[in-house]
Amino acid sequence: MDVPRESAKRNRIIRRTVFGILTLVVVGGVTAALSRLEPAAPAIDRDMVWIDSVKRGDMLREVRGPGSLVPVDIRWIAPDTNGRVEKILVRPGTPVTKDTLIMELSNPELELSLEDAQLQLKSAESQLTSKKVELENQLLNLESAAAQVEANLAEAKLKAKADEELAKDGLISELQLQLSQVRAEELAKLKVIEEKRVKVQKQLSQTQLEVAAAQVDQAKAYLALKEKQVESLNVHAGFEGVLEQMLVEEGHQVTSVTNLAKVSDPTKLKAVLRIDQNLAREVKIGLTAKIDLRSSVLNGHVTRIDPAVQEGTVDVDVFLDDPLPDGARPDQTLDGNILIEQLSDVLHVGRPVFGQSNASIQLFKVSADGMTANRIRVQIGRVSVNTVEIVDGLLEGDRVVLTDMSEWDEFDKVRLR
Repeated sequence: MDVPRESAKRNRIIRRTVFGILTLVVVGGVTAALSRLEPAAPAIDRDMVWIDSVKRGDMLREVRGPGSLVPVDIRWIAPDTNGRVEKILVRPGTPVTKDTLIMELSNPELELSLEDAQLQLKSAESQLTSKKVELENQLLNLESAAAQVEANLAEAKLKAKADEELAKDGLISELQLQLSQVRAEELAKLKVIEEKRVKVQKQLSQTQLEVAAAQVDQAKAYLALKEKQVESLNVHAGFEGVLEQMLVEEGHQVTSVTNLAKVSDPTKLKAVLRIDQNLAREVKIGLTAKIDLRSSVLNGHVTRIDPAVQEGTVDVDVFLDDPLPDGARPDQTLDGNILIEQLSDVLHVGRPVFGQSNASIQLFKVSADGMTANRIRVQIGRVSVNTVEIVDGLLEGDRVVLTDMSEWDEFDKVRLR
C-alpha cells in the first residue's frame, strides 16, 4: 500500500505562500507607481478658446458702457389746474408746433369760479362808478359853499368901504362902520376855510377813487387768472417737435403736478452712457468718445457726468460731434467707448475674462509647438475695454488663452487639439 509523504505536502504549502507574497508585492508596487503618476492633461478644442499674442506698442485705455439716444430739448407738459381728460387729439409720434392742441380737459368748478369772477368785476366797476358820482356831488357842494362865501365876502367888503365913506361924512356911526369891517374880516377867514375844505375833499376823493379802482384792477386780475385757467383746459404742446409720450388716457383725473405728455426735438439728440461706477471715476468732462449706433459710429465728447450712482452705474452725457444718421430715434440703444488715455510702448494683450486693473491672475500660456498650454501667473497693470497692460509674467510674442478656464482649475496643463 502507498504511504503519503509529509515532505511533498509541506513543499506545496511553501510554494503557495511564496506565490501569494510575491503577488501582493507586485500589486502594491504597481499601485504605488500609479498613485505617483500625474492625471492626464485634458484635451480642449482650440476652436473653442480665444488665444491672443502679447504685443508691444501703443495701447488705448477706454471705458465702455451701454446707453441710448436722448433728446437734448425736452418739454414735459403739465396742466395749470386740476381737471378731467375729456378728449385726446394727438397721439405719440405726431409732429407738433407750439400752438398744437393735444388734449381737452374739463373742470366744472373752475367754470363756475370764472362766472363768479366776472360778477365780481361788474360789481367792482359799479362801485367805482357810484363812488365817482358820490364824490363829485360832495365836491360840488363844497365848491358851491365856497363860492357863496366868496360872494358874501365881496359884498361885505363893498359895504365896509361904503360905510367908511359915510362915516367920514358923519352919516353913520363909528360902531356901524366897525360892524361892517368885522363882518368882512369874518367872511375872509371863512373863505380860507372853505377853500381848504375843497382842497381836502379833492385829495380824499382821489384816494377813495384809487381804492375803488384798485378793487376793479384786482377783480380784473382775478378774472384774467380764471380765464387763463379755463383756457389752459385746452392743453397745447408749447414746444415744436414730436409728441414722444402720452402719459394719460381719456377719463383720467389729473392735477397741476401731473405730467400729461412729453414733447421733444428729435433732430437734437445726445448719447447717455451708463458707465460702471468703478470705471466712472476716470471719466472727465471733455474726453472724446465713440458712439456705436450699430449702423454707424459717431464721434463725440463728454459734456456731463451725473454725480449720483444708480444701480451701480453713472450716467455720462456725450454730445455728438457728427451729424445723426437717417433713422436715428430717441431711446435708440447704443454702445459707447470713452477714451481715457493713450499708453506708449507697453506690453499688452487682449483682456482676459477676469482681468482687473493692477491684479495678479493665472493664465494658460501656449507652448511653442501650439500643442499644449501651461498655467502661469501674470501681473497686469492698467486695463482697457479690450486690452490689458502686462507688467510681469509674459514677453512679447507669447500666446495665452484668454477664455474662462475655471472648468480646468484642477489642471496646470491642457492639451490643444
